[in-house]
Amino acid sequence: MKNLGNLMKQAQEMQQKMADMQAKLSDLEITGVSGGGMVQVTLNGRGDLKRLKIDPSLCNPGEVEVLEDLVTAAVNDGRARVETRVQEQMESLTGGIPLPSGFKLPF
Repeated sequence: MKNLGNLMKQAQEMQQKMADMQAKLSDLEITGVSGGGMVQVTLNGRGDLKRLKIDPSLCNPGEVEVLEDLVTAAVNDGRARVETRVQEQMESLTGGIPLPSGFKLPF
């Protein structure tokens, strides 16, 4: 029974660490860029868009499709950076132990 008690205590500690990590991820800001920095997006650690910055030279009505493509590319770049950072945080939290397939943060 002593081992079961230790296991429960470790599970509670891990749960608290994961809650702390989720709170930190909400405060984290990561910037994705495209077009050589002409379009920048800032996402939080949960992947929510916080800011969008567009170089004024891109605001040509005849080139709306280019702008749309650059915004899409910047958002995708930002999300990839968020996923990388979350994975790094999870590895440090779990001590390198891989999580089950399909288990992702943020929830």
